[in-house]
Amino acid sequence: MRVHFVIHESFESAGAYLPWAEERGYAISWSRVYAGESVPASTDGFDMLVVFGGPQSPRTTLAECPYFDAQAEQHLINQAIAARKIVVGICLGSQLIGEALGARVCQSPEKEVGHYPITLTDAGKTHPLIAHFGSPLMVGHWHNDMPGLTDQATVLATSEGCPRQIVQYGNFVYGFQCHMEFTAEAVEGLIQHSEQELADAKGKPFIRSVTEMREWNYQQMNEKLWQFLDLLVEKRND
Repeated sequence: MRVHFVIHESFESAGAYLPWAEERGYAISWSRVYAGESVPASTDGFDMLVVFGGPQSPRTTLAECPYFDAQAEQHLINQAIAARKIVVGICLGSQLIGEALGARVCQSPEKEVGHYPITLTDAGKTHPLIAHFGSPLMVGHWHNDMPGLTDQATVLATSEGCPRQIVQYGNFVYGFQCHMEFTAEAVEGLIQHSEQELADAKGKPFIRSVTEMREWNYQQMNEKLWQFLDLLVEKRND
């Protein structure tokens, strides 16, 4: 399995996806777009594409952020879907999947930062790849927006603050608005970068304190994510 990671900012990371891929001996490649690395021109070099989060929107222009080419990333996502590759998007990545398929990004009813429960929908509770999550499941969050829905999309999980937490767009295509990949190290990077954002959000209903985020144990969530990824790879290889 060859896995390609798209990272948008120096303070963002692959989190729990990296040890998952490393421990299974998968080949890993990167597009660190903040460092001037372009996304691949084709899907020939990978079997799985993982597009991570960032402060941008799918509608952010190159004039607004010269290193973030939303159109190039959406083109790559469409290529990967057409080639029956695995495509997983997290936060901004999930919104880019929706936009690539013609579904416009939306503002979430609530901003969520920290750890809050998601609830599986009826489709999620019987889904062979995520039923093991259980319901509710406490997971990480850091977002204002949520992905758009195509006619074929299935919402697998929601939260009190956001009705589109996990979306299946195709057999091997999943969008996670939530951050099941968060680790203590990944969250620390976001905290260090987001002092003003957290101060501005103080008092809103779904904002954890910095202390709570630092003290929370992310391991169970990570292990459930790894099981999902293993099942997804197994399905793709059948």
